[in-house]
Amino acid sequence: MVEYSAPDPTQLDAVFGALADPTRRAMLRQLKQGPRSVGELGAPHDMSFAGAAKHVKRLEQASLVTRERRGRQQMCRLNPEPLADAQRWLEQYAAFWTERLHALETLLTAADDDQGAPDDRHTE
Repeated sequence: MVEYSAPDPTQLDAVFGALADPTRRAMLRQLKQGPRSVGELGAPHDMSFAGAAKHVKRLEQASLVTRERRGRQQMCRLNPEPLADAQRWLEQYAAFWTERLHALETLLTAADDDQGAPDDRHTE
């Protein structure tokens, strides 16, 4: 059996902080297609190289992206492992809410059964 081990909370904070920005999420979507330069990542957002580099740095700090220099270009690659850690953390809460919603459904079904069908209540 595979056991869940909680990710480092500092790392998890960095991942969620990086994902909080829509520009960085868009950059990650671009990187799903393969490596991109910092300039390519910034181009759809009409931002300067420096602006794109700041976003990439935040993604690097969260270990979501690795960057390497190829000549004059800085190439970025997606590192999906921190996303998997975040998903495992979120799954704990998905299970919690599934259980809570199932309990609510059970209560509502029991309440409906106790009251009878709506047509039955108004007959004389």
